[in-house]
Amino acid sequence: QVHLVEYGGGSVQAGGSLRLSCVSSGFRLTNNCLGWFRQAPGKEREGLAMVATGPGMTYSYVHKSVKERFLISQDVATNTAYLQMNSRSPEATAMYYCAGRDHACSLLRTAEFAYWGKGTQVTVSS
Repeated sequence: QVHLVEYGGGSVQAGGSLRLSCVSSGFRLTNNCLGWFRQAPGKEREGLAMVATGPGMTYSYVHKSVKERFLISQDVATNTAYLQMNSRSPEATAMYYCAGRDHACSLLRTAEFAYWGKGTQVTVSS
C-alpha cells in the first residue's frame, strides 16, 4: 500500500525560504516519478515540479511559473522528496501535495499521477 506524507507546511511571513518534505512508503522513488502540486482556495490544482531518478541519472522539471523560486530534489536512499520554496509571497498560500507516478515522468498534470498525499497547508502573510 502506498503512503505519501507531506511535512513542512505552516504559517510564515513573506520572503525567505521554506522546504517541504514528502516521505514515501510502498512507493519507491527510484525509477518512478514524484511530483509536487498545490491548490489555492477556489482554484484548480496546479503542477509545480517533478523529479525521477534512474540508473546513473536524475530528471527534474520545474514549471516556468515558479522556476526562479522553487527547487525540487529527492533522496532515494530515504525515499524522501523535497520542494524548496524561496522568496515566498502571499500568492504561494495553498495546500501543497506530493504525488507519485509509476515509471518515468510524463506531463505535469494531476491525471498522470496515481498516488497522492493528503497535503500540507502553507499560509504566507505579507
